[in-house]
Amino acid sequence: MTQPPTTLPQHFLARVAQYGDGKVALRQKEYGIWREFTWQESYEQVRDFALGLLALGFQRGEHIATIGDNDRQYVWGYLAVHCLGGVQVGLFTDANASEAAYIIDHSDARFVLAQDQEQCDKLLDIREQLPKVERVIYWDERGLWGYDDPWLISFAEVQALGRELLAQESGRFEAEVAAGSGDDLALLCYTSGTTGLPKGAMISQSNLVRSSQIFATVDPRLDTDNHISLLPLGWITEHVLGVAPHVIFGLIINFPEAPETVRENVRELAPEGILYNSRLWDGLVGTVQVRINEANWLHRQLYRWFLPIGYRMADHSLTGQRAGPGLRVAYTLGDLLLFQPLRDKLGFTNLRAAYTSGAALSPDAMRFFHALGINLKQIYGSTEVTGGATIHRDGEIKFASVGKPAPGIPIRISTEGEIQISGPTVFQGYYKSQEATASALLSDGSGCWFCTGDAGYIDDDGHLIYLDRVKDMLTLSNGERFSPQFIEGRLKFSPYIRDVMAVGGDERDFVTSLVIIDYDNVSNWAERRAIAYTTFTDLSQKEPVIELVREAVEGVNESLPPAGRVRRFVLMHKEFDADEAEMTRSRKLRRGFLYERYREIIEAMYDGKQAIHVTAQVRYQDGSEGMIETDVKIVSLGL
Repeated sequence: MTQPPTTLPQHFLARVAQYGDGKVALRQKEYGIWREFTWQESYEQVRDFALGLLALGFQRGEHIATIGDNDRQYVWGYLAVHCLGGVQVGLFTDANASEAAYIIDHSDARFVLAQDQEQCDKLLDIREQLPKVERVIYWDERGLWGYDDPWLISFAEVQALGRELLAQESGRFEAEVAAGSGDDLALLCYTSGTTGLPKGAMISQSNLVRSSQIFATVDPRLDTDNHISLLPLGWITEHVLGVAPHVIFGLIINFPEAPETVRENVRELAPEGILYNSRLWDGLVGTVQVRINEANWLHRQLYRWFLPIGYRMADHSLTGQRAGPGLRVAYTLGDLLLFQPLRDKLGFTNLRAAYTSGAALSPDAMRFFHALGINLKQIYGSTEVTGGATIHRDGEIKFASVGKPAPGIPIRISTEGEIQISGPTVFQGYYKSQEATASALLSDGSGCWFCTGDAGYIDDDGHLIYLDRVKDMLTLSNGERFSPQFIEGRLKFSPYIRDVMAVGGDERDFVTSLVIIDYDNVSNWAERRAIAYTTFTDLSQKEPVIELVREAVEGVNESLPPAGRVRRFVLMHKEFDADEAEMTRSRKLRRGFLYERYREIIEAMYDGKQAIHVTAQVRYQDGSEGMIETDVKIVSLGL
């Protein structure tokens, strides 16, 4: 009797047997054309590369790091590693040399898969820091033809070695896949780490399979669905909602032509489901609002007339109330004239469910998309629980919550208010870090629990309300507690605000904020009003821009409890930058680092100063860089 599949490779072979050459497995857009590959063609690519790795000496349980954009070779290589019982280590494409060196060496990767010349050059520069790496395998050969270094070998050359081994051992590949089990380590997924060095979370094959299956019980995945693979495979979410459903449920995985063409490619394919991180959803809110502001009179009027109707319809449907006939007719008209065209522009005409993950999306943004008829759901989780632990159900969406626990995922709140998660998706621990593992996993009579470090509570309807990191909850001098992240999410709903760090606590009497303008949107706004500027820094300190942001902050303050209202803020002279360690690659703020770096600005806000002198490195519109000195103005709000 054939055993049911327990690993991604075993599910992959089951799909190959089911579909063969009769169904498209994946697509990739190249030179303006969508190239299609059947399941049989994918199988041959994966098989040949896996056998080629064996020919190079790869052994079960060894690790391979990959750095590059999502594309077919990445996924074929990914599956090949898993087919051999190997461990995949994904790096963010924009990882700098020191980040790449640390993760590759710490993970004990024996081989590295690198996309192109840029990544190969990066690895060659840090070669002395990678003593365990035997070969670097690249798949995009452009620019690498003149390289003569035996450390480098092409993807195609490895596949040629695999075909030679296939001729000698025709059943070897299937035997390797059959030897896998659900307990096998599948991924080392390095957490972005808001403090200290990143840690390698050990994710098993069973973790990946069960997480994907659990979420499919809430929102079924069909083999006719199109998935756009756009979130980096250095982040756990694309594994669980992209690659795993591809091999388990047979959905079609699609790779955009380039990061710059993602929105265009999404519109071409109109997927049934999509996941953006909160930053991308926030960006879409800004895009829609700015385009409406720049539209002709008729479109602005349609938006002004029908958006309030969309909000009313969303509020009715999401609270289980039946809308009256007048509201239904008005919404139908608004859907025809406004909402459908907007969804088409975004590529969401076939969308059944959309998801947001990572940093929490503000309730304002959630409500906005539901008003447009987009079924957006919040997912809450982490790398350590293989992606998501909660999800909104249709008809049970609360804007302030992150949904109910996913089926079979127990969640509890500790006496200290910490969210703790158990179940089949909890990771195996941190690689080479027993101390960190012991502090993250708590075993008791009820099971093994991951201690998230997040503060929250479960409401009367069973929804999880996420507040903030436990360590980031702040107490003002009067004893009132507030969540910086909640304030930041509300402020970022403005299309003119890109990032915010709210500051308080430590015997402070009130809340202040460091605000980063959205340069694209604010510069467009300024140019339409003939406001001259030279740099980001110059634009941020223009009085009309300060007033523009002041209005946004005052509007948000009206909806906040008194303890959380922003009393003073500055428009920062530069953006927060992951390359400067100010935020993680998934755009989470490194609060401690930011507090120390900008301590003088923060202290100036609390000391009652009107401005502070700073020195800043700036990038001019022609791409050149320089240093300038400027006065950053401190804005006070009357409350």
